[in-house]
Amino acid sequence: MTKRGLQWSDMKYLMVLSIPFAVFSSLYIDGIGSYMVPIMNFVGIPLLDYLFPEIGKNETEQVYNEKKVHPFFDWLLYINVPLQYALLFYTFYILTYSGLPLWILIGKVMSMGICCAVLGINTAHELGHRKNKTERFLAKALLLSSMYMHFIITHNRWHHHYVATPLDPATAKRRETVFHFLFRSIFGNYFLAWRLEQERLRKQGLSAFSFRNEMLRFTLIQTAFLLLIYFIFDLQCVFWFILMAGIGITVLETINYVEHYGLSRQQDATGKFEKVRPWHSWNSDHILGRIMLLELTRHSDHHYKASRKYQTLRSVTNSPQLILGYPGSLVVAWLPPLWFKIMDKQLKDWEAQADGINQDYQFDYTIEEAE
Repeated sequence: MTKRGLQWSDMKYLMVLSIPFAVFSSLYIDGIGSYMVPIMNFVGIPLLDYLFPEIGKNETEQVYNEKKVHPFFDWLLYINVPLQYALLFYTFYILTYSGLPLWILIGKVMSMGICCAVLGINTAHELGHRKNKTERFLAKALLLSSMYMHFIITHNRWHHHYVATPLDPATAKRRETVFHFLFRSIFGNYFLAWRLEQERLRKQGLSAFSFRNEMLRFTLIQTAFLLLIYFIFDLQCVFWFILMAGIGITVLETINYVEHYGLSRQQDATGKFEKVRPWHSWNSDHILGRIMLLELTRHSDHHYKASRKYQTLRSVTNSPQLILGYPGSLVVAWLPPLWFKIMDKQLKDWEAQADGINQDYQFDYTIEEAE
């Protein structure tokens, strides 16, 4: 494979490091500065995404093949593991020994909670699709920091097969509020993970109580982590951490809510669902949201080939596009009347457009020639 030197256009992904920098700043600075991360993620980035033009250009296949093997993009993921845990334990230290007022501590907890979603679970999502055992181990380590290790089971082994169907807890139904979805997805996926592991072990002739049951191992690891926090710090810190993890999970699941909201796959007479198509995921080419979420917003291409690395995900034509981008959509999703008003129109417009698409269509990329 051709080796490729870094290009200036690749440097945009260094903006991902602004997240841990902002989290550290919110931990180090007191007062209103403690709320820097929620302000940045839920006000600043959505506003800039709205103002900046969308960039949907795809590169040549040769460029994508070269970017796929360049270590720069992988190391941007790996570095998040020590950064996440350093920030997490710095947060524990502040919560335990700073003696700051409650309103300031809440800002720091919110900032670290958002970090658990963006730096933790989202990076883990990328690494969890890799085949390399070391990368999958790093994914699980990041998921531990949000107490959401079962995500790697349900997302990889169920969501990608049953997305946009009633069988998938992580697919939001039309006119379903984010609050109802959060309850259904969080609890539904947790119990689903236990069932998937039970079925996997049964096929191997093993008991569900075997130590090869990943859910059993995950439960022990997460319990041990809580005990570690208790012994190093105190019980109050354990409760703060559970709150941080809860914020991270809520942000992640709200992203799930946006990704496939109201989209569904058709069934034939035998009950078999159609193949996953580009129009079963909401996409966004808003540049800041793309970078901060490691191109997750190019979601149709991710579902087309889940093993495709983030830096090589394509903008897919003939796919539903969000008018607000992912960060802005997360904010609006928490305002159901406004969300329904916007998305009802978008769904109606998309369905009218999709009626004219050839049903044999798979994924049509417009690959630009190198400039």
